[in-house]
Amino acid sequence: MGDLKPILVATGFNREVQTIAGPQIVAVAGGGAAELLEQRLEAQAPKAAGIVSYGLTGALVEGMKIGDWVVGTHLCGGFEARCDPTWAEAMAARLPGSRLGSFFADGRMIDTVAEKLDLGRCHGALAVDMESHVAARVARRHGLPFAIVRIVSDEAGHLLPHAITVSMRPDGGLDTAAMLKSLAAKPGQIGDVAMTMANFARGFRGLKAGGKSLGPRMAFPD
Repeated sequence: MGDLKPILVATGFNREVQTIAGPQIVAVAGGGAAELLEQRLEAQAPKAAGIVSYGLTGALVEGMKIGDWVVGTHLCGGFEARCDPTWAEAMAARLPGSRLGSFFADGRMIDTVAEKLDLGRCHGALAVDMESHVAARVARRHGLPFAIVRIVSDEAGHLLPHAITVSMRPDGGLDTAAMLKSLAAKPGQIGDVAMTMANFARGFRGLKAGGKSLGPRMAFPD
């Protein structure tokens, strides 16, 4: 086990990184900054066995609920890629009730209900995130297996409030100053922000439990 290369994990928030810390995992938070995330992944890719995009995700189809797991089969949007089928099946087996399907990612935070539903219809995708296209690009460049496994923290029918869409820092932290500035300008969003944060908290709890189920190498088929 000690001679095995680690699994490289791409995610958005530092809090997501904290749910899967371990000696066989190298996790990188992108904070919504695609170029910086790509640089960080590039630095670690030569030493990795595979790359997985992991963390919270927004649903693109009705019926998916907070806490539902989605395991990627394909990626569309900013980069087209096929996820490693053996790895995907191994992850799905460790996450009972998870759904296998496509993801959409192009670096944007999709913050309107209409666009989320339209992306789901047009691309046949179940969920959206902000890091998978970067991770897939690096994986292909280095000839590494690629996977996506994420948990729903935002349902398709929910409009993300402005204070949330400006809350990611490039270092993977939460930009509380930007969030408070948005709330001061538009105080009517306070209730929706509170609900969104509660949904995110449920997602983070699910990530922690799911990370344990996936195991120390994210179910990678060694």
